Parts: sequence; C-alpha cells; structure tokens
Amino acid sequence: MALLMDHQFVPLPESKEVDTKTFLDSVSYIPPFFDCLGSKVFGPVKSDISGNITKIKAIYDSDPEKYGTLQDILMTEKVKYGAEWPKVGGTLALMWLKRGLRFIQLMLQSLADGEKDENNPNLIRFNITKAYEQALKRYHGWLVQKIFKAALVAAPYKSDFLKALSKGQEVTEEECLAQVRQFLVNFTATIDAIFEMFIAMNAELDYSV
Repeated sequence: MALLMDHQFVPLPESKEVDTKTFLDSVSYIPPFFDCLGSKVFGPVKSDISGNITKIKAIYDSDPEKYGTLQDILMTEKVKYGAEWPKVGGTLALMWLKRGLRFIQLMLQSLADGEKDENNPNLIRFNITKAYEQALKRYHGWLVQKIFKAALVAAPYKSDFLKALSKGQEVTEEECLAQVRQFLVNFTATIDAIFEMFIAMNAELDYSV
C-alpha cells in the first residue's frame, strides 16, 4: 500500500475547491497503480490518465495564479472557448481524468468492502468489472470494451495485487486493506468534489470513444 499511502490526497476545504497544484502533486503518483495490475493491457488507461494530467499541468504552469483551483480552470475556459466549451482544453482533460480516477476509487472501495467472487475469492476480476461498469463502460465503444474484457482475463490474484501495492513489503491482507480505506477517505472526497463541480457547471459530456 506504500504506493498510494506515500502520496495521500489532502483534505478539502469547506468550499470543496480543489487546489490545482496540490491535486497535480498527488495525482501524478496514480499512473503506476496500473502496473500493479500486472498486465500491459491496462497500458492505454494508464497512458490516458498520464496524458490528461500532463495537459492540466501545462495549463496550470502557464499561469499558476489564474488557474489556482480546478474550478478556476473550468470557469476561465468557459469564457475563453465559448460555444466550444466544455469539449476543449483542461476541462475536457479533467473530465476524462476524473472518470479514470473514479474507476480506481471504485475498484479499491470494492476490495476494501470485501466484495469478491465466492467461487474465486483470490481473483480481483469481480472488483475490476464492477468498477469498470460503473465508471467507464458507458463512455467506451465496443472496441475499447473488448480491450477491457481482455484485461480482465489477465487480472492478477488479489494477494499479488496487494503485494504490488505494498511495494513488496511483508504486510497482512487486512493491514493493506486498512491502509486502502485510509487512502480512500480524501481520494474519494476529491473525486466527488470534481464530479459535483462538473454537474453544477453543466460541463459533463456523454459520448463514447
């Protein structure tokens, strides 16, 4: 669990505004999570998340004061791009990034809640499938869905996955899952806040790739 616990997300302020730099610092350590799944089939998801992080960082670096919060990015781009918004710029990158982060959150939450396939309790296909169907499937065309089905076949054993999360450290399953639950507190709150922001600003788009 060291992979995630070493770079926890910070608590949000009452306003639920997400500081851009702090968010980028924390989320930049998320892509290696997909290496723990043990299959190169998850490479496109990892690449997509990394690419969207890079796009948002470039926007922030162009004017840190103007883009101090993720809310600032959406509000500024709404004015800047007019009718093209929200299918442009950092807004579009963040829209897809939050979906990838939701996939990770739902998968980890499912594991932390002890959900499993009773016939194959040491496989995590059940948890990955649940997260994918809730977070990403509706936005994917048949080809991308087919790729994900292939990834499920290559999904690691739960014991191997948790060991990879722990960077090979000798910790019990319950110790690791307890740390997962701790990580999820601020991670989930941040993702929820971003989703709420998109809904409030009518920035959510529903199309498949």
